[in-house]
Amino acid sequence: MTSASTAQSASAGQAKTEHAGTGAATDESAPAPISGGGGVPAIVRRRLATVDARLDVNSWLATAVVVAIAAILRLVDLSSPKGKIFDEIYYARDGWGLVDKGVEWNYKDNGPSYVVHPPLGKWLIGLGEWAFGYSDAEHNISVPGHLMTTAPEFGWRIGAAIAGIVSVLLLVRIGRRLFRSTTLGCVAGLLLALDGFHLVLSRTALLDIFLLLFVLAAFGALVLDRDARRRRWSRALEAGLDPTAAGRAGRPAGGWRNWPWWRLAAGVLLGCACAVKWSAVYFLPAFALLALFWEVGVRRSAGVRRPWRDALLDEVPWLALAGVLMVVTYVATWSGWLLTDDGYYRHAGPNMPGLSDTPYLGALNNLWEYHKAAYGFHTTLDKSHPYQSWPWQWLLLGRPVAFHWSGDGACGAPTCASEVLLLGTPLLWWSFLPALFGAAWIGVARRDWRAGAILLCAAAGLLPWFWFALDGRTMFSFYAAPALPFLVLAVVYVLGAIASPAPAGARAPAGDPPPGPDDAADRRLVGGIAVGVYVLLVALCFAYFYPIFVGRLLPYAEWSARIWLDGRWT
Repeated sequence: MTSASTAQSASAGQAKTEHAGTGAATDESAPAPISGGGGVPAIVRRRLATVDARLDVNSWLATAVVVAIAAILRLVDLSSPKGKIFDEIYYARDGWGLVDKGVEWNYKDNGPSYVVHPPLGKWLIGLGEWAFGYSDAEHNISVPGHLMTTAPEFGWRIGAAIAGIVSVLLLVRIGRRLFRSTTLGCVAGLLLALDGFHLVLSRTALLDIFLLLFVLAAFGALVLDRDARRRRWSRALEAGLDPTAAGRAGRPAGGWRNWPWWRLAAGVLLGCACAVKWSAVYFLPAFALLALFWEVGVRRSAGVRRPWRDALLDEVPWLALAGVLMVVTYVATWSGWLLTDDGYYRHAGPNMPGLSDTPYLGALNNLWEYHKAAYGFHTTLDKSHPYQSWPWQWLLLGRPVAFHWSGDGACGAPTCASEVLLLGTPLLWWSFLPALFGAAWIGVARRDWRAGAILLCAAAGLLPWFWFALDGRTMFSFYAAPALPFLVLAVVYVLGAIASPAPAGARAPAGDPPPGPDDAADRRLVGGIAVGVYVLLVALCFAYFYPIFVGRLLPYAEWSARIWLDGRWT
């Protein structure tokens, strides 16, 4: 059987095609016509189609505008508020300790610090301090920057700001590739840029913005891997591949050029995410399932007889290699601890049972013991905190975290207030739950892989915390940070469905004529207006709350007017 006849038979019956920007499913009951190039049916071409990889100048100009908005919001007056706010008191110091000593350092006692988070996020904070300077009056430290000297707050916050800006850039490009629409990609990036939760994390030296960045980058690498693998199969079919042939004869050519490089890159990036916070590991099974399902999908589209069997045989070794790269990357981020003698738990001592000074293997053994101790800390952390919250409160903004509050300063009123509140832009965040339900409904109706990918990743970022809530573990709303981009994508997915015309070929009600091009244009116009109004309202909501995102000094009455939910945001 030839590849053309196999692909044609596979395409008969119900088929699914994707409309630009919406992922809508349509019914095509007639056999697909044979196109000229390589005899591959048009429907198979559509199933294997990806976003044009050529440089699209207009899409990059639009991306640049969104990223510029994000950069301005995150960089302007970055050194305000002054001093270390919230957990900056730990992470700014630990970042400088890594640059100065190679490990987190307790300058008060002049010894290594016992820390319970991996070092990569703190390295990135420390890199900003190395570049722009660091100062700690309490411990008599004042170090100029190697690039330029600025306010010390700028030094320890610039790394987070850059991570926030880059994450907006990534979301624009990922959204464009997912939805095949520059407009929807830019909407996704703009909504993230205008989110107060993301803004506050981007202007504070905490770890969670780095976790968000690396998780999102790993997902983006997987999406690129999906497209690369589909292009590989499409080229092979064009060249005459018979997907029903046994063994290697029914698969595209191998060789190092055809390795799943983007999937391996996703393993490295997920290792970086785990090296910021261990909670990134919850995305490992989600990403592995996505890669496997997408490999099954491309084989099914190409006409492979046993797509599941072949995908498991071909791709599980690559997934395993990606997992190995994840572990190697994670361990490599501990190089400062491994290659110096000063790290906590680095060497055996009288009060540290289980540690070893055996060369090489002893260091790895001690690192393992350190991880066991840190894991014990995390699993038994149940001390109450005024800003702790439960996972079911997060999307409802039930208990945001106050990073900074001050009543000092002159604002032209009898009393003033300045606050940095880790609060999502309310209109956007209160859209998340309806968007998740809407994405599930539309995704099932249209059999759309995008909805499944978005929902699976959002679940990986949120659902594990519901389990940990059962044992009363202390947790905070910023634990939801890595799920945020996928929640935004869920909103944009539903917006894309609202703005899209009715699927071509859909059956009209009995007695009614099928929708014509004018009806589709009207639907797109009305939907586009609805999307534009929504984005405008989110922007206005963001502008209203902006002063309490950045710590601007306000008259007390104006500050109080922004504390909603019967004062639960105080």
